[in-house]
Amino acid sequence: MDQHPLMMRVRKSTVEHPFGTLKAWMGATHFQMKTLERVSGEMSLHILAYNLKRMMRIMGVLPLMQAIRA
Repeated sequence: MDQHPLMMRVRKSTVEHPFGTLKAWMGATHFQMKTLERVSGEMSLHILAYNLKRMMRIMGVLPLMQAIRA
């Protein structure tokens, strides 16, 4: 990262904000599950919720529901 500071700027704008939001949603930043498989499933649910909430804000609920049904 020291050799490519632009990469860190891109990372901050694409990864850090969603990850920080997910950590805030999770509360104490600890996973409820144990074992890698279960933690992976828990994180997947957090990411799905984040993406759905974001799409509802971008598209609106009704267009998103129509797109899901299509």
